[in-house]
Amino acid sequence: MEQRINELDYLKSIFILLMVAFHLVYIGDNYPYSKQIVYTFHMSGFLIISGYLAVDSTGKSIRSFARKLLWIIIPYAVMETGYVIASCILPVREAVTEITPAILLSKIFVSPLGPYWYLHTLIICSLIQYCVFHWLRMKTLSRLIVFGLALFAISCCGGLIVFANAIYFLAGTIIKQCKLPFTRVIPPSLPAVVPLVVLCCFPDNLDRGTLAGVVITYLSVSTLLYIHNYLPRLIRQYFYFIGRNTLVILLFSPVFTIISKAFLPFLLFEPTGMLFMVISVVFAIGGCIAIAWTMDKLRLSRFFFGKDVILNRQ
Repeated sequence: MEQRINELDYLKSIFILLMVAFHLVYIGDNYPYSKQIVYTFHMSGFLIISGYLAVDSTGKSIRSFARKLLWIIIPYAVMETGYVIASCILPVREAVTEITPAILLSKIFVSPLGPYWYLHTLIICSLIQYCVFHWLRMKTLSRLIVFGLALFAISCCGGLIVFANAIYFLAGTIIKQCKLPFTRVIPPSLPAVVPLVVLCCFPDNLDRGTLAGVVITYLSVSTLLYIHNYLPRLIRQYFYFIGRNTLVILLFSPVFTIISKAFLPFLLFEPTGMLFMVISVVFAIGGCIAIAWTMDKLRLSRFFFGKDVILNRQ
């Protein structure tokens, strides 16, 4: 079993909770500036952590790595297909006018809809990272340069990934190659709040593809790690649990964010929308965990995730 890093599970939980919250259309529409801020750092932070952890897979055999990647591709392809079909049927913003094999293949392999772009980017970046670090016999710096150039080429020529996203995966890889703990490279810091707030006051900075976006991501992670140190133990354990199960939450949460629209008419008496957000996020997280638990009990996880048990309790 892979050793867990509590701080990373905590960060992943915060990022996934923010993802669910701002995928609620009502919240995104009513708090557009907050959405801009969150979108600047939450998935960027996720990709840094992904690049950091993915390095451990580069030492595995080709068969072992391929099996691990396959069981990300399968649930990704299934859920992306379902999302595309739903986008054709339901009145959503990312509407698809018709469903054809060509459109489905395009969405799965080239330009996915919904939150599944993250898994699409993760799959491609992980594959390139494995090829570079497993097969090339070079010094670490040379391999990092080759990896960065390969990501740039794929983003420019193939258009399969957005380089602004891939650069964060590369950053996570670099941090891992520093042979230092994650929290030494991005240390917890309370003073980080000051420049973070200043940067977030200017809309032009709210883009993860800019230098300001990189700094905001760094400062956000640093601030969140500082907060982590002062959380009660019980609260931490809840965050760790969510962080250990971000894959199932990312996969299944769109189902529940769509259903949660039904709650809205009954909660409009609370004008800020915060009550709706809290109830919807709890509903979505609980629903995703319930699906994972049910799949484990029915022994379906082995067919969908390649594991007998997908719900990670510890």
